[in-house]
Amino acid sequence: MTENELIEACLISNRFAQRTLYDRYKKAMYTLAYRLTGDFDDANDVLQDAFLEVFKNLSNFRKDSSLGAWIKTIVARKAYQKFRKVNFLEIREDFNDSELILWDQQMNAEYLEKAILDLPDGFRTVFVMIEIEGFTHKEVGELLGIAEGTSKSQLFHAKKRLKETLRKS
Repeated sequence: MTENELIEACLISNRFAQRTLYDRYKKAMYTLAYRLTGDFDDANDVLQDAFLEVFKNLSNFRKDSSLGAWIKTIVARKAYQKFRKVNFLEIREDFNDSELILWDQQMNAEYLEKAILDLPDGFRTVFVMIEIEGFTHKEVGELLGIAEGTSKSQLFHAKKRLKETLRKS
């Protein structure tokens, strides 16, 4: 079933199509939700809330992007709503955003995932959205309701914290 056929079938409340859409995207969206929330239960809540919104608003999908990208944006928004009260750091002008993290060849993916999950919520959210999911600072700012400069600052501090954590290992 093509993406367009799947969308059309979901719009007429075809339960099989709805289940197919959910099954097609649930793993990737759960992974995103977990990376953003850092909690299994919260990720499940986010996933459920996001798919409810997907099915409720599927008729509003304009096909400007892929269906997966549209769903990813909904998941990111729902995850952010879970911890909206996070206090983002003030914009700092004393950083060089061209600093790179040089990953050790011996780096264990599980250890890296844990280090990312241990970041404070604001740092982790911006880091995951930009470095893992490919959002731009402008998109992150719009989704989270923060300035683009705040997004850049959060990413800088997330990378700095990750470097410190990874150096200790």
